[in-house]
Amino acid sequence: MLVAMSGGIDSTMTALLLHEQGYEVIGITMKTWDYATSGGTKKETGCCSLDSINDARQVAVDHGFHHFIVDIRDEFGNYVIDNFIEEYIAGRTPNPCVLCNTHIKWEALLRRADSLDCEFIATGHYARIEQDNGRYFVKKAKDLSKDQSYVLWGLSQECLKRSAFPLGDLLKTEVRQMAFDRGYKELAGKPESYEICFVPDNDYRGFLKRHVDGLEGRVAGGTFVDQEGNVLGEHNGYPFFTVGQRKGLGIALGEPMYVTEIVPDTNTVILGREKDMIRNGMLVGNFNFMKYPSIEREFEVVTKIRYRDQGTLSKIHMEGELVKVNFLANVKGIAPGQSAVMYEGEDIVGGGLIRSSVFN
Repeated sequence: MLVAMSGGIDSTMTALLLHEQGYEVIGITMKTWDYATSGGTKKETGCCSLDSINDARQVAVDHGFHHFIVDIRDEFGNYVIDNFIEEYIAGRTPNPCVLCNTHIKWEALLRRADSLDCEFIATGHYARIEQDNGRYFVKKAKDLSKDQSYVLWGLSQECLKRSAFPLGDLLKTEVRQMAFDRGYKELAGKPESYEICFVPDNDYRGFLKRHVDGLEGRVAGGTFVDQEGNVLGEHNGYPFFTVGQRKGLGIALGEPMYVTEIVPDTNTVILGREKDMIRNGMLVGNFNFMKYPSIEREFEVVTKIRYRDQGTLSKIHMEGELVKVNFLANVKGIAPGQSAVMYEGEDIVGGGLIRSSVFN
């Protein structure tokens, strides 16, 4: 069993649980980015730091199983970071963790698993995998407060049939207790990181400025407009805003205003009141069918439009190569570029990338 080990509590306990269950465990830590090139202002932390890599290796040494470090910075940077930049330049809001999981980490893991004669790979994600009618699909974790199924919508059938999520049936409190009981007291109390690994200071605007030559000069002097197209003021460039944003607009209008739309071609950011963010439909592309091989008819699902979204009852059907989502309640802040994931109960029907929000 090849286990992805970041040095954090979840992947560490995944490796230890499988080791204790008698599996021949091989740990692997992937170096996805180089902190020195990110230009961030914070101390190096998270899954790619030297400390985290050493922590993962030490666990393997403590328990007598093999551990390897794999450098995938080139493939990660060329794909994930380039896409991250391109999406913001296109006026969309990307989710790089989804892209990394489904197109970089799993492919890298499967290649190494094949070379090491490992039949399965395991990660510390809080989610579960089931099979029905010949299809593999992800379902929500037992611990709904930690459920990570949303970020796994892009996994292929080939990836799913060779993957395991040992923590899917456990509560996070149970996992922390297990680490504590095994002597990893510091790890048991280690805070979790929700940052994008290559933007460790959470300042994506600064990241774009540092990595896109001349960006500030190219996008300076854009305009804020209202819902009727009236100019409200100037901004420093559309890539520095996201749909649904309220704070940090740099303009005072006497009442709360939100970004409702971004128009890259004219460097325009459209603002509106909270009610102006309401939509009752959207189009989703790059759809990955998971529980079912296709959508043959309109049927009811619960659709999540962001990671912490509780989901909204909706009906979906195919519209050409896109999935049309009709919400049965109004939804606010639909951001093109983000992931839309559809659930039937606890099971993922499929997911894709939001292309646009619409009024039905």
